[in-house]
Amino acid sequence: MTIMLDGTSLTRLQVCAIAREGEDVSLSAAALVRVKRAADFLAAKVAGGEPVYGITTGFGSNADKLLGAHRVRDELPGGNPEHKQGSLLEELQNNLLITHAVCVGEPLSIEVVRAMLAIRINTLLRGHSGIRVSTLEALTALLNKDVIPVIPGKGSVGASGDLAPLSHLAIVLLGRGEAFHKGERISGNEALGRIGIEPVRLSLKEGLALNNGTAQMLATAVLALDRTEKLLATADLAAAMSLDAFAGRSGALREEVHALRPHPGQVETARNIRQLLDGSNLIDIPYHLVPRFRTWNAASWSDPHDQQRRFDIGWDYVPLAQRHGREAFYQRFLPFKGGKKHQPQDAYCLRCMPQVHGAVRDAWMQACRVIDVELNAVTDNPLVFPDAENPSHIEDQVISAGHFHGMPLALAMSYLKAAIPVLASISERRLNKLVDPANNDGLPAFLIGNEDGTDSGFMIVQYTAAALVNDLATRAHPASVYSIPTSANAEDHVSMGTNEARHVLDMTEDLGHVLALELYTAAQALEYRQDMLNAARALAERGDWKAVAAKISCAPREDRAEWTVFEQDVRSLMDALCKADGFHAGSAVQNAHARIRKHIDFMRRDRAMDGDVQKICQLVASDALLGNAQ
Repeated sequence: MTIMLDGTSLTRLQVCAIAREGEDVSLSAAALVRVKRAADFLAAKVAGGEPVYGITTGFGSNADKLLGAHRVRDELPGGNPEHKQGSLLEELQNNLLITHAVCVGEPLSIEVVRAMLAIRINTLLRGHSGIRVSTLEALTALLNKDVIPVIPGKGSVGASGDLAPLSHLAIVLLGRGEAFHKGERISGNEALGRIGIEPVRLSLKEGLALNNGTAQMLATAVLALDRTEKLLATADLAAAMSLDAFAGRSGALREEVHALRPHPGQVETARNIRQLLDGSNLIDIPYHLVPRFRTWNAASWSDPHDQQRRFDIGWDYVPLAQRHGREAFYQRFLPFKGGKKHQPQDAYCLRCMPQVHGAVRDAWMQACRVIDVELNAVTDNPLVFPDAENPSHIEDQVISAGHFHGMPLALAMSYLKAAIPVLASISERRLNKLVDPANNDGLPAFLIGNEDGTDSGFMIVQYTAAALVNDLATRAHPASVYSIPTSANAEDHVSMGTNEARHVLDMTEDLGHVLALELYTAAQALEYRQDMLNAARALAERGDWKAVAAKISCAPREDRAEWTVFEQDVRSLMDALCKADGFHAGSAVQNAHARIRKHIDFMRRDRAMDGDVQKICQLVASDALLGNAQ
């Protein structure tokens, strides 16, 4: 597929396709007409001798320096012959790029640079930058012929745009710098030779057009938003699997509840989790049906087949003497205490998932709104208006403004940057609750049978998640609040939006790891919960009420009058267990659990877990668990 760029209709989805899937681009013929008109206009104005910022003047704090007709040292003997090639106007644009390409650090990923190229081409097609059609076509050829400039990752302050990284991008057109071609790192000159392009000699304002804009921060933000969208879906899936594993309550997810506080992200999260849980008979299960884990021992099960189980189960019995004043409760629920506490609400990490996930989703949606505007905006300086009506001065048609300033993007990314640790934090809290026997509603400690006392189970998985959450939290400080002036204070307020966007994209990786660890843990917990409930159901189906009674503590003595009542209560418990058509999670949760189990087995006893962790992180990174779970 070839994506046509026209300066007005580029989408985040298209940028991701160009960046990640290697799609080619074409240039709108109508847009190229606009491009040519602006370039011709500038050429005519300069030929008429009118001074124009960045074309016949210096840049930034040098804006008060007017270019002369020739170099002041041309008349001296021994001058550099290279300096006599081309005009001062060309040299100004050339020097702008070669002196601004000073970034440091590891190169940006191929994905980010491809996105930068597409975004820069698109904004130049608006026809307000003064670049020539030939130069724009050469830039497009880099993208389509897989010449990807090498851009060290750090060096932009986000105003005047991404000057330094965009200079690294553009100097390849001059035959300078370095580029990746077909995966090989080579000189810019060699890269141009391989694709049959001569080095470009820059004309009026072309240096400014190429390096003055928000392309790096915008490209990084687009990719970060795309990843965050997938992670929001993953977070909802992890939350649903954990809620099923807890046999939790659905009341806090109900539509009429969220109609009373209709934040869009909150409403959408509640709807999505309800859908993920659809078909579950673990959610809202009566408290008395849920047994608690007991450590297996040789006397746990009388049937030889049951001896293969990795657990024992049990309940406590509430005798008649302890039900006084609670008669109404025990008319609804049977007098057994198992894994679930008799309370109508879950912990915040379960009950408040719509509010927390939803607030993060709202932050993401706000960032999407800003980025969607920026994708088809003109972000260089000065702006060229060749068709302005009744201009009295050149300043009416070549206007110095501040569209290069990245603050709209920076603040949007700051908002999302603060939200990412929040989503990771609530995920870690669910994970911690799953492994904590004091809070996991009857599941085994650290989700392992540990009958021999040798197993740690999932204990340290929570440590890793905690370390990642702490790291994310310490990285969440907004870069946008700390401006450091540049260009001798001519550029005295900058956005730092490029750092902000880079941080967010980097942070999505660790967010994915935290969510992966929750899914890894929740899959183990869910299997325990289902197996324990179905073991209780299978025992009840045999019809031997005394076998079920053997799993119940605090039973009355046989010679007491309560024994008959106890038998009736046990038989009622058996009937309720048998009525369930097998205990299982929601359909989407079951599907995700099955996908996990294709790669990672249930852990019966301690084993090396590093391979499991690597696999679950890969599954989350590839979005393989989402499928119909989105």
